[in-house]
Amino acid sequence: MASRRGVRSVGEVFTPITAANYGVAGALGTAPPAGFDFKAITALSGDKPRVLQAMQDSFGHFRNAIVALSDADKPQKMFNRQTTLRGSFLIITGHYGEHLGQSIAYARMNGIMPPWTEKAQQQQQKPAEKPKP
Repeated sequence: MASRRGVRSVGEVFTPITAANYGVAGALGTAPPAGFDFKAITALSGDKPRVLQAMQDSFGHFRNAIVALSDADKPQKMFNRQTTLRGSFLIITGHYGEHLGQSIAYARMNGIMPPWTEKAQQQQQKPAEKPKP
């Protein structure tokens, strides 16, 4: 469900990423866990702890699928496009970049600074240490 401003909630951004991790792993030859239900992932969007756990589990599953690959140049169809397994990684990396950009924009719209920006700003504010003789 979209918020009243017409944008997705954080959970609504992260649950499709979670489902995509399992879907892409399946396309690479690693089936989802027994009993996995793609539709149930979407229903989690309002439950932050479950969304985070499901997302973490999905990245672990996707990582295992990548590690299990033996031929990165094997022909592969990804998103109705002919490519290779290596090409599939490039496609999905771009896809994750889009979701990261969405997440950053949503966070900033809500006055939340991404952790890496906050860390960089804190480092810039520290007085420079003088070299010791």
